[in-house]
Amino acid sequence: MIPAFSQSIATVRHGRPTAALAKLVRSAFIGVAVLGLAGCGGGDDAAKGGPAGPGAQGPVTVGYVTVQPTSVPMVTELAARTSAYETSQVRPQVSGVIEKRYFTEGSVVKKGQTLYRIDPSLYEASASQARANLHSAQATLAAAQAKADRYKPLAKIEAVSQQDYTDAEAQARQAAAAVEQARAALRTAQINVRFTRVPAPITGRIGRSLATVGALVTQNQSDPLAVIQRLDPIYVDIRQSSADLLALRRSLQHDDGVVPASASVRLRLEDGSMYGQTGTVEFAEAMVDESTGTVTLRARFPNPEGVLLPGMFVRAIFSQAVDTKAFLVPQAGVTRDPKGNASVLIVGKDNKAVKQGVTAPRTQGNKWVVTKGLNAGDKIIVQGTAKIRPNQPIKPVPADTPQKLQVKQPGDEKANAAANAGG
Repeated sequence: MIPAFSQSIATVRHGRPTAALAKLVRSAFIGVAVLGLAGCGGGDDAAKGGPAGPGAQGPVTVGYVTVQPTSVPMVTELAARTSAYETSQVRPQVSGVIEKRYFTEGSVVKKGQTLYRIDPSLYEASASQARANLHSAQATLAAAQAKADRYKPLAKIEAVSQQDYTDAEAQARQAAAAVEQARAALRTAQINVRFTRVPAPITGRIGRSLATVGALVTQNQSDPLAVIQRLDPIYVDIRQSSADLLALRRSLQHDDGVVPASASVRLRLEDGSMYGQTGTVEFAEAMVDESTGTVTLRARFPNPEGVLLPGMFVRAIFSQAVDTKAFLVPQAGVTRDPKGNASVLIVGKDNKAVKQGVTAPRTQGNKWVVTKGLNAGDKIIVQGTAKIRPNQPIKPVPADTPQKLQVKQPGDEKANAAANAGG
């Protein structure tokens, strides 16, 4: 309690009122009146629409796009790996020491091109011996045939016995057979000489050499000297379950229900770029792995520039039918709940945001392909979606309008009015 007021009360209690008491009472009444008038003034401001609480604000400005149905190709992407069109392991057909290598590792070699040379000395000597044996056999044949020719007229006049003539003819036939054997041996020896030069069995890219000059190799050894792979064309192996294969074939069927025997396929490379060539897959060549139930589809692609290498991971893209009633919606306009269900916010009646469930199974570029849930002319909100809720009043503007979308803050109108009054 104020000391002066306490003293005045004490004075009144003792029956001695003073002028100070009267002055103090008048001051108290004046203060109460001022407070009452101030309270009334605040109520008038509120009644006149003064500054509102923080929860009150105007419609949120949002950007929208108007969607129309369009033709969108339906595609299927499957994981795949590349493999060589042909693979050949180079092995020696004769034994010996490698004298020279004629190719560069990693280069492209042609069919029949010499890759290695094996020491031919022993095989050339064997060929010379076989040639000499042939000459000897031919000389023996000539002598035996001459004897048989002499005995033939003599046997008719019985100058020699019939048995001697028969033996002479048999010796001539044996000599002729020996000539054929010697000729075959010579041909074999010549082939072995030719095999001392190891040729490329196919055209393709050769890997690193697994044998060096001076190494001893044996005929038909298990370890190859090198491996050649033909890469143009190249195979792309697509492994999927048998159920996925059936679904893919159904999706590719024609209007008359006929499933095509083959289909065109494109490739997406590991870096996300598209391969420039189009391939073909033959469904009739599908192979089923009985142990796993998976199906391998093999597509064939041209590879003239050698971009595709065996073992690369790629994505095979099958072009299916064309959906003529699909909508392309910017990704910013589509949201998904924890269950993966897609929805959009549409500009509804009275400029209110309306939530609409849609079916968006895939993307095309930077847009969602919506197949169900939209109508032609719907206005999809794509800017400012984080600031609004369903059924909230909004101020829609085209999304391509060059302006900054912002939310009005409490007190902005009063500040603008004050600025205008000051101007």
